[in-house]
Parts: sequence; C-alpha cells; structure tokens
Amino acid sequence: MQKTPKSVRRIINAFLEMRASKPLEKIMITELCEKADINKSTFYAYYRDIYDLSEKLENDIIERILKSLPSSEMIISDPSGFARQLMNAFQANNSLISILFSGSRTSALPEKIEYALKELFYSLSPELKGDVRTDLTLTYKIYGAYYAFFKNDYREIDKINIICELSENK
Repeated sequence: MQKTPKSVRRIINAFLEMRASKPLEKIMITELCEKADINKSTFYAYYRDIYDLSEKLENDIIERILKSLPSSEMIISDPSGFARQLMNAFQANNSLISILFSGSRTSALPEKIEYALKELFYSLSPELKGDVRTDLTLTYKIYGAYYAFFKNDYREIDKINIICELSENK
C-alpha cells in the first residue's frame, strides 16, 4: 500500500477540521493552506480546487464503506444481512460522513451509494439491468434505508433491525 505524503495528510486534516464547522463553499484555499502550514502550490499539486479535495474524500468514504462489506453476493442472496453490514459501515464511518456530507453535500452520499450498489447488483445480475421494477426497487430500498438510518433519532440497533426486516425481498 502506498503511503500518503505528509503534506496530503496535513491538507486532509486541516480540511476536515474546517469542514466540521464551515460549509464547503466558505472554505478558502488560502485559509486551508495556512491551517495546514503548506504553500498553495503544494495544494494544487494534489487537487484542482476545494471541490476536488472534497470529492476525493467523499469517494474514499464510499470505497471504505463498500470494502467493509463481507461479500458482494449478499446483496442478492441475503438482502437483510447485506443491509445490516451496510448500516454497520455507515455507523462506523458516521463521524466522517457527518462532516463530509453536510450542508450542500447532504444528498451526495445516498446518490453515490445508490450508484455504487446498483453497479454491484447489476454486475452480479446483468440480466436485470434495464428492468424498471428492479431499478425502482433498488432505488427505493437504498434511499429508504439511508434516510431511515440517518434521519431518525432512535437507538442504532433498533433502526438497523427494522431496516434489515424491510430489506428482505417481498
């Protein structure tokens, strides 16, 4: 595994600290570079702009969530178990999710998760690609599970158990 350069780690840490208290649109590269104690040229060596940095970090979280799922085949063979693993991955990454996917970026997480999970599902069942019922069902379940998990203030275990029940193919 390739080691992340120190300057990139400094950029990411400064960005996350700033992003925790500021909307993405209010973060200035000059301010970020000061906080990270780097030159602007160092920032631009790695990122096009603040949105590129945010996008890369968002994609890293999506990749981390998907890699934490034990078996991609579970999305078909055990939808309830798959939903449980997905909700556990959301829970494990909740602090970064709440920072990166806040404000104007709130809808980006379910959109990216939907894209990734549909890609996974259709790679396992290509014959269903283009089937309107399958596509709508997947969208409904993915968005429903996401919003039920993040928009309700019940105990985590209760939310996960109910979402898993609802994820069963009926």
